[in-house]
Amino acid sequence: MTAGLSPAYRLRLGRKVVDTASEPRASTLTALDVALDLDVPADAFTLVLGAVGSFRPVKGDEAEIALGYAGEAPETVISGAVARVESGLTEIHVSGASAAGKLLRTTLDRTFEGVSAGDIVRELVRAGGIEIARAEDGTHFPAYVIDSRRSAWHHLRDLADLCGFDLWIDREGKLVFERFAGGRTAHVLEFRKHLLALEVLRRDPGAARIEAWGESPASARGEKTWGWLTHDFGAARGTAGEGNPLRLLEKPVLRTRQAAQTAATALQRTLARKALTGRALTLGRPQVRLGDAIRLRGLADDSLNTFFQVRRVRHRLTKASGFTTEIGFRSIEVPGGAP
Repeated sequence: MTAGLSPAYRLRLGRKVVDTASEPRASTLTALDVALDLDVPADAFTLVLGAVGSFRPVKGDEAEIALGYAGEAPETVISGAVARVESGLTEIHVSGASAAGKLLRTTLDRTFEGVSAGDIVRELVRAGGIEIARAEDGTHFPAYVIDSRRSAWHHLRDLADLCGFDLWIDREGKLVFERFAGGRTAHVLEFRKHLLALEVLRRDPGAARIEAWGESPASARGEKTWGWLTHDFGAARGTAGEGNPLRLLEKPVLRTRQAAQTAATALQRTLARKALTGRALTLGRPQVRLGDAIRLRGLADDSLNTFFQVRRVRHRLTKASGFTTEIGFRSIEVPGGAP
């Protein structure tokens, strides 16, 4: 599919655009690295440029990086802003981050009552000055407090964990807050055709049973009692899984049985999926996105010839090694076969 094609890219840094896909020519770019990760607060990029000509990015420049092959329209893999520029005698090192950087710098104090997780997400994202691509409603909270001791992004991360959702910034710089439901696209990676390297790690989930606890009688006596403490936690307890070891999840915001049950199920699913993770290296595939799925084929271990969720994508482009994509993945299945 891409064999024999020459890697190409389009860089937009501030008002300067370099597009080797439409204008093949000698480039000052010597190395490019784009790291996208569902488990890291902000996606990042680094560029190494030759210190020649007038191309001089500066801190704060809007950035967009698209990758592909000569003769094809390159695909945008990250949008963001330049965070640092270091100039040397022969090279310029440029680094930057996605729009998550804005949310990491945003703090606010706010108490919400009778809202969904999606409502809170929309307010935090608005405060951070970015747009939303997709935000599902998720768990309903009688009350939820946001404080300025932590960034908006860390509060968003908590909400995603309690709902069992994924959270990331897409390649257009917009936020996604949604449950993984099999991936919008499944990319086939077949042994002897696409894979340059493959590593798989299996581990113990660490807990067979989850219990999540709240602290109010809201489930039994109505939402207006969310501020009360209770001596009977059974009405606001959620459980998932069977057997031992047991892991307890205690969160004050879990003020109803439904919220506690959702959080317990989400944690049990996450631990089960983390029991099988891996890394696949292929020739450059700019079309692979966070939240997609991959399908492994042709492997000697037949248990691996199935679907996995894409959790991490790292694109590298150098003059010495060419264009490669590393895909970090984890299992989709959980005990009982439920997605």
